[in-house]
Amino acid sequence: MMNLQSGCILSLAVVGAAGFLYLPWFWSLLAVLVLLMVWIGSWKNLHIALHTLKRDLMCLLVIMRVKFSMYSHQRRRHTVPSLFSRMVKLHPDKPALIYEARGQIWSFRDLQRKCHAVAHWALEQGWAEGDVVALLMESQPLVVALWLGLAMVGVEAAFINYNLRQESLLHCISVSGARAIVFGVEMTEALFEVSGSLRPSVSLFITEEDRERTTELCRLNPQNVVDRLDQLPTHQPAYKLKKEFNDRLFYIYTSGTTGMPKAAIVVHSRYFRIAAFGFYSFGMQHNDILYNCLPLYHSAGTIMGVGQCLLFGLTVVIGRKFSASRFWDHCVIFNCTVIQYIGEICRYLLAQPVRPSESQHRVRLAIGNGLRASVWEEFVKRFKIKRVGEFYGATECNCSLINIDGKVGACGFNSRLLPSFYPIRLVRVHEDHKELLRDSQGLCVPCSPGEPGMLVGRINPTDPLRRFDGYCDQTSTNQKIAYNVFEMGDAAYVSGDVLVMDEYGYIYFKDRSGDTFRWRGENVSTMEVEGVLSRLLGHTDVAVYGVSVPGVEGRAGMAALALTREPMHLDAFLTAVRQALPPYARPVFLRLVPSVDMTDTFKIQKIRLQKEGYKPNETSDRIYFLNGRAERYEPVTEELYEAINEGKVSL
Repeated sequence: MMNLQSGCILSLAVVGAAGFLYLPWFWSLLAVLVLLMVWIGSWKNLHIALHTLKRDLMCLLVIMRVKFSMYSHQRRRHTVPSLFSRMVKLHPDKPALIYEARGQIWSFRDLQRKCHAVAHWALEQGWAEGDVVALLMESQPLVVALWLGLAMVGVEAAFINYNLRQESLLHCISVSGARAIVFGVEMTEALFEVSGSLRPSVSLFITEEDRERTTELCRLNPQNVVDRLDQLPTHQPAYKLKKEFNDRLFYIYTSGTTGMPKAAIVVHSRYFRIAAFGFYSFGMQHNDILYNCLPLYHSAGTIMGVGQCLLFGLTVVIGRKFSASRFWDHCVIFNCTVIQYIGEICRYLLAQPVRPSESQHRVRLAIGNGLRASVWEEFVKRFKIKRVGEFYGATECNCSLINIDGKVGACGFNSRLLPSFYPIRLVRVHEDHKELLRDSQGLCVPCSPGEPGMLVGRINPTDPLRRFDGYCDQTSTNQKIAYNVFEMGDAAYVSGDVLVMDEYGYIYFKDRSGDTFRWRGENVSTMEVEGVLSRLLGHTDVAVYGVSVPGVEGRAGMAALALTREPMHLDAFLTAVRQALPPYARPVFLRLVPSVDMTDTFKIQKIRLQKEGYKPNETSDRIYFLNGRAERYEPVTEELYEAINEGKVSL
């Protein structure tokens, strides 16, 4: 599109954005834009403009609102604790957090008082701004009080995944440099296993006593933090925080699906940005009640979820863990109007039998990421959800996307009319190792609509929307930065995810880096095949991956199927697969497993499955091979395994 055209559209959009809520102004702007497009553009550009103008202006308003708020907070040197204190003054007695497991209700005043006690406790311990305290406990309101209270005096929390054990757990504690660990009683055994490798200077604090684990607790000798908090003052401590809006708040770890987890740095402005985009983009209201059963060590749970309470005054119901069978019951009991999802939660809910509560709830909005296109419409129809707020993002990324108008299957969009207003891009990558392709000038090559590519976002340290704060480990930070991407001399964050954009700018998640494999000259998207197979099997868990076969180019598709019922009718399954998938995407190997390895945020883990491949004596699971000539799946025996490896069997 011509530079003049883009400039004119940008000018008109900015002028019209403020008056967008007044329909006469909007339609006047549309009429002017249509005439302008006819004069200097093509009919194709006009067609795109008519389809996307309203969406683009809606998002422009959100971006401007968030940007204005962030610059205002930065100028006033606000922090998350100071913004929370404003909410407390507005409605001190309103429920802030409700603990689903115990029915506890914390008002905004209650939460602030507990935070003040935590701040006094941190000062009592002699901790200074920049010191780190690791939190290792299941989701509950106390987690919020701990990290927020620590932040009031500049101490930074490190959220540890409570599912980690031994080497991974020790790594996460060590890399944070934590001076202390606060752990829930349920984590006693896990912490005891690594206690001998902890630095002697690390202090241990427990949230409650447990008489059943007296041996381990005597060895660990932790102090009871809850008892101490009950003895400390609940007024604001006489301490002036030195940290400001762009300083460190806490650390959240990546999932570690391809290696050890990395501690992502979250600053106060990033916390505000993530929560604010969620609030303004999807029509949340201050009187909403949000059901949050996501783990609080994850950014979706503690920023997108709890952030709506701390920064915008919503009531948040905290679930200890996700329960598919009780999900809608909890929504009814607590009168929830907004729910959060992530990964495969929506599919798990669809796999549940119909129950009365799923039609008795008041939920109008579902926000989250990872809702597959294959279950989107069924989820909305069955549970009568009026709006889905799908988004794309990672804790540390600067190229988040929002699906602001509910386009089915899309995780967001980038404007075709104003592509440079939000500087993200899909760029071409080498098919096998996901390295960025370069043109003759050394710049990255943009993808055309319909062409999959790596999502990147231009880094601007002075812009709170464009900054990249990285990880505790500088090497990991450097690995996520590419140079000379949009223009010579610039820097960009590399997401590691492959997405694809259509002609209207809607962007669809394709694969995480390394999940695509090549077979029969075609790129196979594991996520797409997983969605198809899961639907065919009644929304069961499916992991799809490529396995190497000696002497054969590419990787053969293999699917691990978690069977919840017997028997598996392979002939009927193959018939359905042939109708739903092209030949190159059909699994060559099947593995019937009792369950698929998942992270606690419902991401499928495939490393172990890929290593074991299709060798029958590596596992007790049943493995099958697609015999193309016989047109059926056959059990993989030792004899068949050897024949495949020796090239005696045609794939």
